[in-house]
Amino acid sequence: MNNKSFKIRIGILGASGYTGSELVKLAIMHPFIEIVFLSSERYEGWSIHEIFPHLKGVKLPKLSKVDTLFNQNLSLDVIFCCLPHSTSQKIVKKIFKEIKFTQKTRVIDLSADFRISNPQNYEQIYGKEHIATVLQKKAVYGLTEIYRSKIKDSELIACPGCYPTAVLLPLIPLLEENLIETDKIIIDAKSGVTGAGRTLTEANLFAEVSESMKPYGLPLHRHQPEIEQELSAQISNNISITFVPHLIPINRGIIASIYLNCSDLSSSKKIREKLIKKYMKDEFVQVCEEGFFPSTSDVRGSNKCMISVFSKVNDKKIIIFSVIDNLVKGASGQAIQNMNLMFNIPESSGLNNISLFP
Repeated sequence: MNNKSFKIRIGILGASGYTGSELVKLAIMHPFIEIVFLSSERYEGWSIHEIFPHLKGVKLPKLSKVDTLFNQNLSLDVIFCCLPHSTSQKIVKKIFKEIKFTQKTRVIDLSADFRISNPQNYEQIYGKEHIATVLQKKAVYGLTEIYRSKIKDSELIACPGCYPTAVLLPLIPLLEENLIETDKIIIDAKSGVTGAGRTLTEANLFAEVSESMKPYGLPLHRHQPEIEQELSAQISNNISITFVPHLIPINRGIIASIYLNCSDLSSSKKIREKLIKKYMKDEFVQVCEEGFFPSTSDVRGSNKCMISVFSKVNDKKIIIFSVIDNLVKGASGQAIQNMNLMFNIPESSGLNNISLFP
């Protein structure tokens, strides 16, 4: 796509959160995006640079309440929803009812509302009734490198959670060829504080987080059923995992340490070769050279996922390390990547930034 006049008109709902502001930043740098609408319930009427000074100097629409979206004919090509779970489904349902059928608008949802395919499971996990079950069945799970063909033609994308993105990218290819035992998957994952969102809570105060590290979300973190759902779908059988997330004192980044047993016909060499083959043409998933330990700083600010494979002495015990930036590949970057697919433009458009260092 070399036509510089071609523009994808977008709206971003929930632009004043971490995920929303990251999406705004990425959209500004995108050669084919025009930002038409930004929403924030808390900061209605504000310019976004008044909340995020790093966005000063860029001409953007002022923040509006979500409801004003339905009172204007904005001819949006894509609406990104960065709203809290349970809120998002209400708005998305209204979009499909009042906007979608007249404007051919596509929706990319970054909440959890359309990730879980079973409404009863969603209600059990999130404690809220799902009121858009027809759309829930219609939504495509937006793990880009795995579901490209489905994403391309979809009208509603459910962007994966940050932990699931880091875990599923290395695991799904291994299930495709029965390379690992499925009953002994252990995942120890650690996330920066932005993974908890921008809402003020005592647990996320500087004095509570700094110089400390702690597990949370047990006995069942909300992302565990999402991970199990996608893993189980690969083999048409239920997979149960042990998943323990931790909060660590960094702003952004996730590292997942995944402990596996090889299947009888597998080995660490075959596992590494499979991952290399799977992702050899993918710009954003990089399988590291042997012996390399990936760091969250290696991917900070980028849309990359870096994967490294290690084996224990007996070669049947495997450890996989997977690192992503939770706000980019784990959220807003993957959302942009999916949009690029939907509009048949290069997948890397607007996402070519190199990781921040130091």
